[in-house]
Formats: sequence, structure tokens, C-alpha cells
Amino acid sequence: MGLLFEYRSLIPFESLLMAFIITYFSIPSIVHAAKVRNFFDVPNSRTSHSKDTPTLGGLAIFAGFVISIMIFLYIPDIPYIQYVIAGIMVVFFLGLKDDLVTLDPYKKFVGQVIAATIIIDLGGIRLAGLYGFMGITDIGYLGSDLLSIFVIIAIVNAFNLIDGIDGLAGGVGILASLTFGAWFYLTRHIQLAILTFALTGSLLAYLRFNLFSKKNKVFMGDIGSLVLGFVMAIFAIKFNDLNASYFGPYRIVAAPAVSIGILIVPIYDTIRVTLVRLYHRRSPFSADREHVHHYLVELTGSHKKSTAIILAANVVFIAISILLSRLRIYQLTLILFTLAALVSYIPFYLVRKKRQAASAV
Repeated sequence: MGLLFEYRSLIPFESLLMAFIITYFSIPSIVHAAKVRNFFDVPNSRTSHSKDTPTLGGLAIFAGFVISIMIFLYIPDIPYIQYVIAGIMVVFFLGLKDDLVTLDPYKKFVGQVIAATIIIDLGGIRLAGLYGFMGITDIGYLGSDLLSIFVIIAIVNAFNLIDGIDGLAGGVGILASLTFGAWFYLTRHIQLAILTFALTGSLLAYLRFNLFSKKNKVFMGDIGSLVLGFVMAIFAIKFNDLNASYFGPYRIVAAPAVSIGILIVPIYDTIRVTLVRLYHRRSPFSADREHVHHYLVELTGSHKKSTAIILAANVVFIAISILLSRLRIYQLTLILFTLAALVSYIPFYLVRKKRQAASAV
């Protein structure tokens, strides 16, 4: 039995390698096809890039992730995986259509609800309650349904919104996948660890081209950001659900708050941008350059530097979340959002001072 577990414990690393290889060798072909068919993200006043760039990198991420997990997963140990794949396929085609011809926001929302419903009501991947947040545990079946749908759609769109500069969505995805994956691995949920490691492998290969390639530079597009957000929502839900029934040495007491800490970059930035737009009486879905990463790019003049700063902050938030994970959920949540507000104000303040100095000259 020990030898069997020892062998199975290596499989997540094999899935990472397989996903990396598939994604790595898929991207050049996808970039070539995108150039032939003229599938580019053309720069405009809202974008942060200056050259026409292919946007179908999500195809390679999807291929590497799905092929790898279907090779290495032991299906009897994760029977709901068919519903996970079905949900991923729904958001994949939503992203594909949006990347190619632009999808109506209402239709995109409906598609996301359908994908969420598949994994919640058929796959049983749901938030059963609030896990003690503000003293609330059970919220009933309907409450669980609504909360789970809200969380999934919120995380999906949060990743879609932060995909504005090179490496950011992919980098945050890697940090979150590795953090969730480490917990799944340590608690012997090997099949879930395979999922997280496979996603990590795909994202690592994608970042190689997104950040460091001139000839085959590619964006993940809506395919990549929607699939990434959807899978990340599944990880977060399973992390909370499993912690509620786990009492071993790696139990995370304030799991919901720790989940927020792991995903603080997309979660807080989405909340902040939404509030800013509402304050200025604009639609929460309107596009602008009010994201933290836009301010950092204006300050540093570099996508890579801006991404590195945000990812470093993300690592700090993950560490704080884990170190303070025995606090009450609302206490840790309050600490995380307060710190996020303070940290995110710094680039905004510096940009404002920079603009004032420039206008005074």
C-alpha cells in the first residue's frame, strides 16, 4: 500500500511535465494559424500592448491541461471529473467565440451560469455553507446553489478582468494552483493535485511565449482567462469543502479567508474597479484603465516589472493568509482586504503625483 501511494504521489509531477510539453509545442502552431487567419488583438486606447498579437494561447493551455489530466487521473477516485470537463468545455466555447467574433455579455453570462450549474448540481462541487463565517454554517440547498454560482462566476470574471498585461493572469494562476495543489498533495487528495499541477504546467509553458518570445508571442485570450478562472473556482470550492471535514495536521481553520488571500489579486482588483465605476456612475461592465496593473505599467513602463511586483505582493498575501489561518474567518478577511486597500492605493497615489508634476511643468 505504501509503495502504491509512493508511486501515485509522483503522478502530479508527471502531469505537470506532460501539460507543459503539450502546451509548449502547441503554441507555435497556434500562433502561425492565427497569423494566417488574422486572429489578432489589435491595440487600442484601452489596451496595454503596442503590437498586433495572436490571442488564441488559451487553446494550448486548454489542450495541455485537459489531455494531461485525462491521461493521469484515476477516474474511480474522482467520479465527478466528467462534469468538470463538461463545464470547462462550455466556458471554452464561450471564450473561443468571444476571441473570434466577440460574444454578447448577456450570452456569456448565461453560458457561465450553465457551466456552473453543471458542476454544482451534477458534479456536486459546491459550497455547502459559509463554514462558520459570522457564525453561519448551513444555508440550505438553494442557498448553497446560489452562493456557489455567484462564487464561480465572480472568480471566472475576475481572472478575465486581470488579464490586461503580460504574465499577470498566468502568473497568478500558477501561484494559486501551486498553493491549492500543495494542500491537496499534503492531504493525499492526489487526483485534485494532478489537476492543479497539470494547470501549472500548461501556464508555465504559456508564460514562456507570453513573456519571453518575440516570434511566437501570444495572449491567452478569453479562452484562457475563462478556463483558468473556472478551474480556479473549482479548486477554491474543493479546498473549502475538504477542509470542513478534514482534521489532520494540515487543516486550515479559516479556509474561506485563506482562499481569498490566495486569490486576492483578481478578487480585490475586481471589487475595487467595480466600486470605482459605480462611483463615477458608469456600468460595472464598462472598460477602462483603472486596474492596479494599469497604474503600475504607467509607473514602471514595463509589463514584466509590473507583473513581478503584483506577483511578489500575491506571495506575501498567501504567506500572511497561511500564517494567520487560525484566526476567525471574518478577522482574517478584514485584515486581507484592509492590507489590499492600502497596498493598491500606493500605485494610484504615485501616478497621481507623477501626473501633477508633469502638468506643472
